[in-house]
Amino acid sequence: MAAQPRDVFDRPLRDLRISVTDKCNFRCPYCMPIDTYGEDYQFLPKSQVLSFEEITRLARLFVQAGVRKIRLTGGEPLLRKELPGLVERLAGVPGLEDLTLTTNGWLLAPMAAQLKRAGLQRITVSLDSLDDEVFGRMNGRGYGTRQVLEGIEAALAAGLHPVKINCVVKRGENEGAVLELVRHFKPKGVIVRFIEYMDVGNRNRWRREDVFSSREVVERVNAEFPIEPAQANYRGEVAERYRFRDGTGEIGVISSISQPFCGDCSRARLATDGQLITCLFAGTGISLRDPLRAGASDAELLEVISGAWRKRTDRYSEQRELLYQMEQKGKSRKIEMYQIGG
Repeated sequence: MAAQPRDVFDRPLRDLRISVTDKCNFRCPYCMPIDTYGEDYQFLPKSQVLSFEEITRLARLFVQAGVRKIRLTGGEPLLRKELPGLVERLAGVPGLEDLTLTTNGWLLAPMAAQLKRAGLQRITVSLDSLDDEVFGRMNGRGYGTRQVLEGIEAALAAGLHPVKINCVVKRGENEGAVLELVRHFKPKGVIVRFIEYMDVGNRNRWRREDVFSSREVVERVNAEFPIEPAQANYRGEVAERYRFRDGTGEIGVISSISQPFCGDCSRARLATDGQLITCLFAGTGISLRDPLRAGASDAELLEVISGAWRKRTDRYSEQRELLYQMEQKGKSRKIEMYQIGG
């Protein structure tokens, strides 16, 4: 086991998000607005995308560097062919404690049981509304919710527990989803997590006044379903937890805008093309694919990973006002979220 690196602010490397594809079948305005990512948009050619063998080798090295949790993301990860085969490979990595996946759920129903058999432990489904009209606007395709809800039921039946729902709440768009989702999923034991609308990427036309804060979410839920704060499951947990006072479950809020949590961030991201990204809002990364394909040894690759983490100074959310103004003036740009997952 290699010495576990800590960054400039003494944050350990514990979580890895692996983007297995940059393609997505949705066009959510806050991630891949359709006016930019139309039908003719050119995604990465296969030759530039990490193979399953390459992903597995790098995952083993990340675990040696301290990672204990891997989350598969996209784009939409279920678009990657033979994905259960990758899940099976990763489930066999010694020292990995948690293997999970985030999906929009559209392709989940026929795959849930197979993913569970391959070794996936749990799953998160993105669902921004139960109202078909609102959901159709927010997925950018006009799709209704039925197929996603069927995917969630299949995940529950397959034993991918706990199933979690991620809802990005945008003021003036889907605040009504807050209580809709709690009412629907609370009896099922599904954990709903509400995410403040963030300035990810460069093309979602983010405005602070569109942010529906976590405080407002908590107040809205508490008015109908009394809740109280719950302890974090571990240091660096993204969501702030609230449990229902009647003992029937919990919700979570992710407050990157109103209550930045950079100080405990232990997440690295492996982009579809093999770039190591150390922040969701980063502008650049370090290629692991290039040295890997050039014949680098495990020790050499591990030193690239550890060295990048030791130099890490990212705390975008704590410096948002300054950095966002620089972006608006064209002085910096962020990597798009569909390339590195959420």
